[in-house]
Amino acid sequence: MKAAPFDYVRASTPGMAVEALRQGAVALAGGQSLIPLLNARSRRPAVVVDVSRLPLTDVEQTGSALVLGALTRLRAAETSPVVRRAAPLLAEALTHVGHVSVRNRGTVGGSVAHADPAAELPAVLLALDAVFSARGPGGTRTIDARDFFLGPHRTALAPDELLTGIRIPLPPSTARHGVAELSRRPQDLAITAVFTSVVLTDDVVTEARIAVAGAAPTPIRARAAEELLLGETPTAEVLAAAGEAAAGATDPVDDLRAPAAYRRDMTAVLTRRALRQAVAG
Repeated sequence: MKAAPFDYVRASTPGMAVEALRQGAVALAGGQSLIPLLNARSRRPAVVVDVSRLPLTDVEQTGSALVLGALTRLRAAETSPVVRRAAPLLAEALTHVGHVSVRNRGTVGGSVAHADPAAELPAVLLALDAVFSARGPGGTRTIDARDFFLGPHRTALAPDELLTGIRIPLPPSTARHGVAELSRRPQDLAITAVFTSVVLTDDVVTEARIAVAGAAPTPIRARAAEELLLGETPTAEVLAAAGEAAAGATDPVDDLRAPAAYRRDMTAVLTRRALRQAVAG
């Protein structure tokens, strides 16, 4: 199919983009999510505002945070020495996002705003306690990742707000990370994926982060599993218990790719794998 007719506007400033959004336009960044929806006529906007040329591509470490412009290409973030040094869990997660051709075009902000519950980026940013910046007619505001994702393809962004940046608090230098993902083929959308970060002090877990994609209407933090790990030596039994706790936090659905029960079971398996990878360093 081809997209239904629409008017096209290229924004030269963030303010111009916000004004177009205020009048009912939809934003086009890398196009890796929106273009297929337009071609399937799942979205039929009257106006598309192209924001891809806006100067929102900075990647920098400022003080105690990593800051990404919303229009940073996924591949640029993946290969950035700054990202690899400041947030290695994010850099590792990005290698699982589609194929390289997708990452060359897709943007960090586009993936976040699309809010696919099976996407890697929303889940890993939830694990890292990211904060999102959005600009609307009334100015700029920030939204914590835990408050941002409301449902499948639904976020706390107002229709006339443009996602402009992402701020990620720097994890401790001693943090170790692990990623485990299940998909039908390499680089396919995840059936389930788990992202973990742990800090060990004298072989005891003193900080733990676990986020899951593909197992609920939104990405989830498995906080009960995180709490179970704290103060414990990460033995096989402890990691298995954390896996079961993570599975208990899920709310999966049946679809063409996998039944809900399978997603729940695999969350437990993948959590164990990701945690083993993390504690092994």
